[in-house]
Amino acid sequence: MKKRKILVTNALTYANNTLHLGHMIGYIQADIWSRFQKMNGHDCVYIGGSDGHGTPIMIRAEQENKDPAAFIEAIQTEQQKICRDFLIDLTHFYTTHSEENKTLADMIYARLQKQGDIIKRTIEQAYDPIKKLFLPDRYVKGECPKCGAKDQYGDSCEICSATYSPMELKNPVSILSGQTPVTRTSEHYFFRLSHYEAKLKQWSTENHLPVEAINKLNEWFEAGLQDWDISRDVPYFGFKIPGTEDKYFYVWFDAPLGYFSILQHWCQLTGKTDFDDYLDPHSNVELYHFIGKDIMYFHTLFWPAVLMSAELKTPTKISIHGFLTIDGQKMSKSRGTFIKAQTYLDHLHPEYFRYYAASKLTSRIEDIDLNLEDFRLKINADLVGKVVNLASRCAGFIQKYFDNHLSDVYENESLIDEFKEASATIATCYEEREFAQAVRLIMQLADRANQYIDEKKPWVTIKDPAQVHQTHITCTMGLNLFRLIMIYLKPILPEIAAKTEIFLNIAPLTWNDINTLLLNHPIHVFAPLMQRIDPAAIETLKQAEKNHP
Repeated sequence: MKKRKILVTNALTYANNTLHLGHMIGYIQADIWSRFQKMNGHDCVYIGGSDGHGTPIMIRAEQENKDPAAFIEAIQTEQQKICRDFLIDLTHFYTTHSEENKTLADMIYARLQKQGDIIKRTIEQAYDPIKKLFLPDRYVKGECPKCGAKDQYGDSCEICSATYSPMELKNPVSILSGQTPVTRTSEHYFFRLSHYEAKLKQWSTENHLPVEAINKLNEWFEAGLQDWDISRDVPYFGFKIPGTEDKYFYVWFDAPLGYFSILQHWCQLTGKTDFDDYLDPHSNVELYHFIGKDIMYFHTLFWPAVLMSAELKTPTKISIHGFLTIDGQKMSKSRGTFIKAQTYLDHLHPEYFRYYAASKLTSRIEDIDLNLEDFRLKINADLVGKVVNLASRCAGFIQKYFDNHLSDVYENESLIDEFKEASATIATCYEEREFAQAVRLIMQLADRANQYIDEKKPWVTIKDPAQVHQTHITCTMGLNLFRLIMIYLKPILPEIAAKTEIFLNIAPLTWNDINTLLLNHPIHVFAPLMQRIDPAAIETLKQAEKNHP
């Protein structure tokens, strides 16, 4: 297999608040995919970080009487810890508020200017006369001008996906003061997105996007692409546009550049000299973005168009997931359906959620529902009842009767072959981000393994001196089947995989290990790998969010 060079990114999380479980869907999806690549020996770098600019951050820092830079640094530290606690194997976690990102933003802006893709235009925009500042799109709410949905933000409608400017809303209101914004004029800088419509149409047909995204792009193409305002007025927290005194890059201009600047920061820290390969449009580097559907517009239109203008590498694939709902409802603290990532970690193991998310994730843009009762039942049935129990029931016999040493022979080669032959299909599911299908196939194998043990009945054969050797073979087979299952589950359950490696006395599992068996091999004493979820733990989790802001 040819070694691939891959840059994986998850959408940079905004540095104005704590992470909730919805944020973790993207991190986990990207983590599973990148771990699978690493298990196959590929050079895969996984970048994450905090998006650290914009008016919301400026306002939040002011409310807390903090310097914006210090404010986002604290949030960044918290977000990084949560990712680590969710077992997200990030190569590097950093911020967009960095010298590397400023230099990159200035460089790319200069390239866009050289291409003739930057123009100035006087615009009208929403201004809060009470707070005395121009309002970001999402600081204006009102009724969608297209479908009439109420309580929509000033940039796009969550109901019909229409895009518009804040003052196009019906009955617009500033969320800062509650007052109706007024319209004021200002000179802004625009990227000529319309120049790249033909190239974007071509790019969208080259298997870079899910089919649902392609359909949405075709709607936007049909409506005609509008040039993109990449500037904001003072006061603003961000990077000043070169050659200006009172204009700043819009956060969505420099935020995706953070994918590259965070990579550059890591390269500098580690002495890597191949950073330019990741930007070179002619290199063999693959660029995979994992994002939520709420930021599809920026990543599938603006971002590739900017990269085209700057003559840099465009994304190989953009994987897009839907929103997370809880018990079929949008997140709501009053209903107990809002769960912060840290609150979850305070009460439940991260691999429970990693597995449940994987069992729902596909390559399609679909919302994912965390049904808490189904969540509990699935973890208890699949992971504890099928996978962990398989190891536990076999290890007990190996420890008690065979001095923690596996047999030197095995049986039922056709069953072993069945497990090995599943490798190609499961690998394809991982590669194509069809994690739910991968989980279904792996659980089918777990069922087959447990069926084998049930048929062999080692608890019966161990009582017959003539069948003690058969019991040894049976349990050796069971642990080998368990090991094969854990190879397949390792991208999803890295901590249980690590515990399995210790228990089985083996080196870190790779995908190629599917071709070998453990025979005449010493193992360690089995220790519990995972506990069942008690119903009370779910209720405690829900109550914790209701009781804390």
